[in-house]
Amino acid sequence: MSIYRPNPMRACPLCGKSSIIGGTRKLLRGHYNLTKTERKYPNLQWVRLASGRRVKACTRCLKTLHRKAG
Repeated sequence: MSIYRPNPMRACPLCGKSSIIGGTRKLLRGHYNLTKTERKYPNLQWVRLASGRRVKACTRCLKTLHRKAG
């Protein structure tokens, strides 16, 4: 099973976390309509792995890496 990743630079290579699309709902004449949709991206930061490679990892993975290293 493959996970759809729209842009590899905006996805965490460690956990695969990528963007999500969310919408606001507005009540209009008794029906909820999706009026505005926006794409939310994960908080990616540059981090150096133990192998010496630099990757953009999400902050949750960064916290896990910091916890395991120390």
